Amino acid sequence: MFGEFERDHTSISVIVADSSRIHTQLLSDALGRDPGFQVIAAHGADDLEAKVSDGAQRVAVVSSYLDEEASRGCVLIRKLSFAWPKIRFVLLLDSIKRESVLEAFAAGARGIFHRQEPLETLSHCIRQVHNGQIWANSEQMSYAVEALAAAPQVRAVNAQGVELLSKREREVVTNLAAGLSNREIGERLGLSQHTIKNYLLRIFDKLGVSTRVELLSLTLTQHAQRLPVQSFVADLLDEEGDETNVDINAYRQAAEHGLTRAQLKMAEACLRGTGDKDAISAYMWYLLAEKSNLNTRDKIIADKRKLAETLTTDQILEAQKLAGEKREASTSSSSSIKAQAAHSSDGTPAK
Repeated sequence: MFGEFERDHTSISVIVADSSRIHTQLLSDALGRDPGFQVIAAHGADDLEAKVSDGAQRVAVVSSYLDEEASRGCVLIRKLSFAWPKIRFVLLLDSIKRESVLEAFAAGARGIFHRQEPLETLSHCIRQVHNGQIWANSEQMSYAVEALAAAPQVRAVNAQGVELLSKREREVVTNLAAGLSNREIGERLGLSQHTIKNYLLRIFDKLGVSTRVELLSLTLTQHAQRLPVQSFVADLLDEEGDETNVDINAYRQAAEHGLTRAQLKMAEACLRGTGDKDAISAYMWYLLAEKSNLNTRDKIIADKRKLAETLTTDQILEAQKLAGEKREASTSSSSSIKAQAAHSSDGTPAK
């Protein structure tokens, strides 16, 4: 990954939180044989939070599967990264598929380690991360670069070209463009939900807009608007209220582009009869949401099973067919966008 490793005899404090108590103990014992490590075992999310709460500089090796929940490790390190910035996280992954790698980077992991790799490699990984490096192979880094290139760019300037938003305000808008709620933006930036709302009010006032949709339409660059940005949902994703046809269309557009929260909104809307009452479409949206989100998969599956009890076999098969067609259409659209991105603005292929 990073060539030959030169041993540093400075002792490194390492916290280990694996997928189960026995796996945590086994991995802690194995790493503890390295004289350069001081290893602490953390059994579960609560214990991990307690052991990093002193804020001391150390490396935490955390399983993505924690407390019997898929992606619980990702959710936790995202939270802890903001609270304790001196902690550097290595995420243990059972799968190194693109989605898992991007989720790990987004959570704040500084190292990505596949369980199939040898223990000696994990020791090297820990040292590199401790020294401020990113531990990932070239393929995994390419995933991050591609995702960054496709991310919406926020720009709001006056007639003289002067930026109207502060750095923090642009960060809020960028996270909003990624489809995050106020609570999720607050967790990512280490701020309270109330503070995020205040930032949005100031941003609205500076730009003369009144809704998230207007804000994103104004601030996303022309290039970003050509991409399938998952940011078309209205304020109702954060606040309860009566949905209008405009809201439903916004949810549908975001759901078509893979935003899980919008897909769930569409399922609920179909069940309530907002827009078009259609149990088959509701089941289809549940199927799509189930495939795209690990954090809420259990609830999605439970809701889907409850709905399935009211449907016939033919209706379920029709919903599965529709879901398959939407996934295929989404994949085709994504491929087309990548092909367009491979050309520069004057139409010549990128080098």
